[in-house]
Amino acid sequence: MKLYFAPNSRAVRIAWLLEELGLNYEIKKFTVGDKALRTSEYFKLHPMGRVPVLEDGNIKIYESGAILQYILAKYDKGKFCPNKNDPAFPYYLQWLHYAEGSIMGQVNIIVVETILLPPERKNEVNVARAFKLLNVALKNVDNNLKNKDYLIGSFSGADIMTGHACLGAKRVGADISNMTNLCNYLERLLSRVALQNAMLI
Repeated sequence: MKLYFAPNSRAVRIAWLLEELGLNYEIKKFTVGDKALRTSEYFKLHPMGRVPVLEDGNIKIYESGAILQYILAKYDKGKFCPNKNDPAFPYYLQWLHYAEGSIMGQVNIIVVETILLPPERKNEVNVARAFKLLNVALKNVDNNLKNKDYLIGSFSGADIMTGHACLGAKRVGADISNMTNLCNYLERLLSRVALQNAMLI
């Protein structure tokens, strides 16, 4: 397998999963915004010029959630994805998709408005609203983690998706100081060797 990767991007999720599963993979490393991602050659891999992309034999797939589901379906053997007949399965799916459905949209707005746009185009109203919605989304995660170490009880692919999104939210300035369950959860995630390895690539 070959992973097209950039630090501090959603590609970290995929490297983290590959590390958790102990799979062999090759890294093609870029930086976020790298001009090499805007070449005609790279557009053949990802038509929007982004990471991650995974090559697995003849398979070429992008979108971090889809890649994660693909890897789990093919290589997981039940370790990080509950069986469809498991009572936890619907909640696994919910938290798997919560990352992009409820957290990352607001994180993206904050990054654009506070980092990417020139000062004259920044909109404080957009930033304030994004932080407000992000706080609600994170508080929901915090409440769900009451008396649980991980989102569905045991560590799963949902933690890789939504846990990574929560780390991203904290990195852009979300205040989680009053969310004890979430703070402890993120510390548990950061103590995992697989995530540490993925973050060092």
